[in-house]
Amino acid sequence: MFKRFIILVIGSILIGIGINLYFVPYHFLDGGMIGIGLIFHYWFGFKPGLTIILLSIPLYVIAFFKDRNLFYNSIHGLWLSSFMIDFFIQWYDFYNLPPLFSALVGGTLVGVGIGLMLRSDSATGGTDLLAQLISKGFGLNAGKLIFAIDSMVLLVGWPIIGMESFLYSLFAISTIGFFTTVLTHHKGSDGYSFR
Repeated sequence: MFKRFIILVIGSILIGIGINLYFVPYHFLDGGMIGIGLIFHYWFGFKPGLTIILLSIPLYVIAFFKDRNLFYNSIHGLWLSSFMIDFFIQWYDFYNLPPLFSALVGGTLVGVGIGLMLRSDSATGGTDLLAQLISKGFGLNAGKLIFAIDSMVLLVGWPIIGMESFLYSLFAISTIGFFTTVLTHHKGSDGYSFR
């Protein structure tokens, strides 16, 4: 249990650093609820971690009644990762790499962080939780639903961040997906979702 908690903390720290030191300076996006939190941050100045928690509350209420295991396995990941995202927001201008390297390094850190969380049977929750609930309720493929939701988040964010940041965001998300896949390749198809 202690080892799992340490892995969750390390994964959450990597996510917080990757988002704030490498995504935020160039207005890059991620998919899922983290991406939605970033859109609210870029557009309105809201704290992304707090936004993620607030927007996830209805999904967690549904999960509590529909799938308690899913609820318990995701809730601590949501709280830890959201806390770390807001904790490291003050460091967004600490050290800026060129955009391409920032997308690569940030995507690597976020991907490894999420991968570690998934290996410890946790997740950052959010829209992936929604995809899992829809998948179980209607027999649809959770991976395809996650891809569709992530794509919608990027398309909504496109006018806010502009074309250049949008293209770098696609590269960053591909990097996240690569490292998440590498770290979770041992899990079955019922493993937790990406973001």
